[in-house]
Amino acid sequence: MSTWQEFAEQAPELAAQVRARLEAFQHHVLATLRRDGSPRVSGTEVAWRGPDLVFGSMPRSRKAVDLQRDARFALHANTGAPEDMVGGVDAKVAGRAVEVTGDEHRAWVEEVKPPSPDSHLFRLDLTEVTTTGVAEDQTHLVITRWTPTEGVRVYKRA
Repeated sequence: MSTWQEFAEQAPELAAQVRARLEAFQHHVLATLRRDGSPRVSGTEVAWRGPDLVFGSMPRSRKAVDLQRDARFALHANTGAPEDMVGGVDAKVAGRAVEVTGDEHRAWVEEVKPPSPDSHLFRLDLTEVTTTGVAEDQTHLVITRWTPTEGVRVYKRA
């Protein structure tokens, strides 16, 4: 797994594309796993804190409880309206969400002032980052995938 910063150092162009997509809209879709293993999707907002991509959550929210039990997540960047995707890419990140506690959590609460001081903060350790877009000539999909072990790979699908 890698921090956002490690990913950005290994794949700066891809990281810039994904960050732009995440910053284009405030709200994104987070997938977690329920106790029975079925998926749960929730809205979330992300931010960068030092070398990390992070998100906060209300105290004891379902997504927080899911992640405390099973840290695996997938985050799909908001695509906006279809016209917002022109020339753009669809971006997804996946990995493990690690809850931030102790002094680092207290510092975040003081800085961000979430609705409750008991709000959760999760650091996203990345195992995969993917973008999907249409080639300039509109003839095929271009899928760019990064993992810490394989680096960046580009796939083309007709």
